[in-house]
Amino acid sequence: MRGDRNARPGQRSAQGGGGTGKKTSKRHKAPLWAKLLTTFGVIMALVGVGGLVSVKYFLGQLTSNIQTTSSVLSASGGLGNTNAKAGQLPKGAMNMLLLGLDTRTGWGDGESRSDTILILHITASHDKAYMISIPRDTVATIPADEEMGVREQRTKINAAYLFGSQGGRGWQGGAKLATKAIHELTGIEFDGVMVIDFNGFKGILEAMGGVHLCVDKEMWSSHYLVKNGKIEYAHGADPKSKPRDALVFKKGCRNMQPWEALEFSRLRHSTNGDYDRQRHQQQLLRAMAKKASSAGIMGNPSKVARILSAAGKSLKMDTNGVPVDNFIFGLKGLAAGDLIPIKTNGGTFNGGDGGEAISDDTRALFEATSADKLPEFLLRHPENVITDGSAAS
Repeated sequence: MRGDRNARPGQRSAQGGGGTGKKTSKRHKAPLWAKLLTTFGVIMALVGVGGLVSVKYFLGQLTSNIQTTSSVLSASGGLGNTNAKAGQLPKGAMNMLLLGLDTRTGWGDGESRSDTILILHITASHDKAYMISIPRDTVATIPADEEMGVREQRTKINAAYLFGSQGGRGWQGGAKLATKAIHELTGIEFDGVMVIDFNGFKGILEAMGGVHLCVDKEMWSSHYLVKNGKIEYAHGADPKSKPRDALVFKKGCRNMQPWEALEFSRLRHSTNGDYDRQRHQQQLLRAMAKKASSAGIMGNPSKVARILSAAGKSLKMDTNGVPVDNFIFGLKGLAAGDLIPIKTNGGTFNGGDGGEAISDDTRALFEATSADKLPEFLLRHPENVITDGSAAS
């Protein structure tokens, strides 16, 4: 997810390494609405807010603003879960595709790429979810679509959304072609597709008031500079080497403002490149789930309402024929679950054919996900689970 050029950062806090947030020995489980909020805006306001009236109110805050379509999964052929009854959530495992757009100030329809591609695999018990990021530079086949007039081509997978959205087809066309390309790459059928752009994600974080994050290694930003002690947006080209006055994120845990938490999720100038960026994104999602489940949020109905409103306005969905409120309510079992970050390509760059290639191990990971056997696969291949502590704050 890339920032907009009108970001308004605070002062110097990205330079410090000391933690300011209070630690607690008690682990708080994130409620479902918090978990799905952090995976680009779907919210379940049924846990911890109390009462049927509250449930209807908060759910209405979300669903009244969501843009929906049935043209992505239902009309694409073979992409929606073929084992689920029409209009009903499957009783077994589920797969949800999450697309985060690279949207910049002044851009219109047909100019954005899906620079964040994340598969959320929910186990059959609906109490645990795995986050699998697909590298945006993965070279893949973008399938032809006669209805949209798109020819087959071989290029980076984040371009599929761009090609599908052009010609006035908008986000529905972009999500459809991106889903077809990701299905062809992974073999996975999807129960839901969600799209959110950078500005929508920024609005959710602003409604939250920022999050607590841990920087595991020093990295520099290609989007912000430090001028006379003040942080400024770096207009112009995206540098490949560190500018003298680049903003540096130093090691340590602390509370980050919304703008710098988003910038942290975009950092990629390191030995692991885009894989650190993917890991930072997953780390941010987990931190947001923790913040959303905190007493300061859950005990403040007006703050919950603001978060829900920001999410609903930014979210676009195809729920494969299931009404949105039923879709959200049907996942309430995730309230006691967890978000587990998964590596692809061993967590490092796997070059090939002008971009990145998918390793044999990652193809096996996709096959296990498609066959609803991901937990069993990870028991045999625990190295694919991010467990170094940097994925969560």
